[in-house]
Amino acid sequence: MGNKFLDGTALTIAIVGAINWGLIGLFRFDLVAFIFGDMSWLSRIVYTIVGICGLYLLTFYMKLGDRTDS
Repeated sequence: MGNKFLDGTALTIAIVGAINWGLIGLFRFDLVAFIFGDMSWLSRIVYTIVGICGLYLLTFYMKLGDRTDS
């Protein structure tokens, strides 16, 4: 379960962050700021977690070369 759970969690959080950026780009609506307040300590934690997950997902590029097609 270890890495698979972490990978799925990080991917889910990064997708939520990407949707938030899509909303910002298309409608100038920041969902995180709407829910947690504009740059409150809680919204800053959410942004930090999304950023950390994005950095973690960079390791997926290394995993792409590890596959062997049968």
